[in-house]
Amino acid sequence: MAKVVRPNILLLMTDQQRGDCLGIEGHPALQTPNLDYIARSGTRFRRGYSECPSCIPARRVLMSGQAPSVNGMVGMTAVPWDPPPTLAGELSNAGYQTEMIGKLHLFPYRKRFGFDHMVLSDGPYSVHGTDPADHNDYLDWLAGDEALSRERALAHGVSLNGWIGRPSHLPEEKTHTSWCVRQAMEFIHKRDPDAPFFLNVSFYEPHPPMTPPQWYYERYITRDLPDPVVGDWAPHFDGPEKGLDVDASIIKLDDHAMRCARAGYYGMINHVDDQVGRLIDFLRRRQLLSNTFILFTSDHGEMLGDHNMYRKTFAYEASARVPFFARAAPTMEYPDEVVATAPVGLQDVMPTLLDVAGAPIPATVTGSSVLPFMRGEAPAWREALHGEHAGQYRYTDGMHYLVGERMKYVWYSQTGREHLFDLAHDPTELHDLTRDPDRADDVASWRARLARTLRDRPEGFSDGEQLTVGRPHHHLVPSAERDVV
Repeated sequence: MAKVVRPNILLLMTDQQRGDCLGIEGHPALQTPNLDYIARSGTRFRRGYSECPSCIPARRVLMSGQAPSVNGMVGMTAVPWDPPPTLAGELSNAGYQTEMIGKLHLFPYRKRFGFDHMVLSDGPYSVHGTDPADHNDYLDWLAGDEALSRERALAHGVSLNGWIGRPSHLPEEKTHTSWCVRQAMEFIHKRDPDAPFFLNVSFYEPHPPMTPPQWYYERYITRDLPDPVVGDWAPHFDGPEKGLDVDASIIKLDDHAMRCARAGYYGMINHVDDQVGRLIDFLRRRQLLSNTFILFTSDHGEMLGDHNMYRKTFAYEASARVPFFARAAPTMEYPDEVVATAPVGLQDVMPTLLDVAGAPIPATVTGSSVLPFMRGEAPAWREALHGEHAGQYRYTDGMHYLVGERMKYVWYSQTGREHLFDLAHDPTELHDLTRDPDRADDVASWRARLARTLRDRPEGFSDGEQLTVGRPHHHLVPSAERDVV
C-alpha cells in the first residue's frame, strides 16, 4: 500500500499589517509581488478579521482556535495562560514536527504551547527580565560576542508604538525579518525528513518602530502615497498639531510627518514580502513547495492616521481587518484564484490547519475550517463575525463589533456610541449610517443581533434583547480567572 504523504504546513504571520496593504488588494503604492502570488494561487478571503485586534489576545485566538470571550482574554494584558488544546500541540500529536520562529507573544515567556522547538524573539527589544531563559534569540544573535550590543536594534531611538518613520540604522541582513527567514531556512535544512513539518514564521514587522532598511524607505518616501481617510464621524482636529505624544492613538500630523510614517510602514511590508519570496524560493529549490500548504495572516492592523487615529484595538477596518489567504499544496489539487467574501477570523486558522493535516478538531475550538471555500464549495457559514476589545488607551474605548459580507456594526459598551457602515459601498468607512434617519431600521436590526450575540456574557452587556451600556469591560472575562496560572 502506498504511503500517504501529508502536506507540510507553513503559517506566515506579520504583526500589525492592515488588510488593504497588499498589491493584489489594489493598494496604489505598495509592492508585494510574493504575497500577491501566494494569494492569487490559492484563496483570498477579503473579509479577514482579528477578533481582538491587539497582539497578545489575537495570538491567543489563533493558537487556541477560540473566540476571545471563550479563551478568556478580550484586551491586551500579559498574563500567564494555561490553554486548552493548541494548534501546535495538536499538530505535534498528529506526528508533525512543529517549529516556532519569531514572535509568539504569549505568557509565560518561553512556554512552548505545544511547539517541539522555538527560536523566539517577540521583537527588537528585551523587556522580559534578566533570567537567561528570558533571552531574546534575535538580540543574542545580533549582539554576538558583544555583551552591550543587545540594545543595538533600538539605537535609532524610535518608539516601539509610535508614528515616527525613518530608515533603519541596521543593514538589511541584520533585521528581525531577515533573521526570521534565515532561521526558517536552517530549520528546513535540518528537519526530520520522515515527518511532515508545521513551521510558524512570525515576523515583528510592520509593527512600529517604522524603520525599514534604507532602500525600502527611500522607495516609498519618493512615491505618491495615499493620504489618510477621515470619516464624517471621526475625532475632529482644526489642523495638524505639534507636541503630540509619539505613542498617541488620536492624532493629526502634518503632511510630512504622516508621509514619513507611511513610507516607513509600507517599506517594512515590502521588506517582509521580499523575505517571504526568499523563503518560497528556498522551498522550491528543496522540492518542498509542491507539498506545502501556506496560510498568511496578521494579528491585527494599524490605523496609520485614518480617521485621525493611530495604532490598533479599534473596530475600524484599518485596525481590525487583516490579510487572510491560503495556498493549498499543489498535490492537494485545489483550484486557484478563488476569492471569498465570507467573514473569517483568526479562530479559523487552527481548525483549517488541523483539517489540512487530517487531524481531529478539538471540541474546544469555536472556529471553522475554511478548506470548503478553498475547494470552491459554498459551505454553511456564520452570517457575521463578532469581535471586541476592552478599552486600552481609554476605558471608554471598550467596543464590540459584528461584521458580515457587506455591513459592519460597532458598539462602544461603556458609552453606548454606535456606528453602522456599508462596507460594500463604503470600504473606508467614511459615512456612519447611524447618522442617516432612513437607515434607522437597519441600525436597530444590527443592534438586536449584537444583543443576541452577547446574551450569555457574564459582564451583563445584554439581556438577550437589549444592549446594556456601562457594564464592566475588562481585559479578562470574569469567568476566565480559572485559566490564569
